[in-house]
Amino acid sequence: MAELTGARWRTSTRSSTNGGNCVEVADNLPGLVAVRDSKDRDGGVLTFGPTAWRTFVASARRH
Repeated sequence: MAELTGARWRTSTRSSTNGGNCVEVADNLPGLVAVRDSKDRDGGVLTFGPTAWRTFVASARRH
């Protein structure tokens, strides 16, 4: 499992329109981006390399 100590989690500014049910992202860690469910902060965390995360975000913005 990736070391997440020091992760600064943030939610999208758009998450407030759906009751706060959103994902949280920590992109301040060297070499990885971590994603978790804002409703289950103690649950699982997905991790991505920075390039994979940028590709995902760019694709999501187009759709």
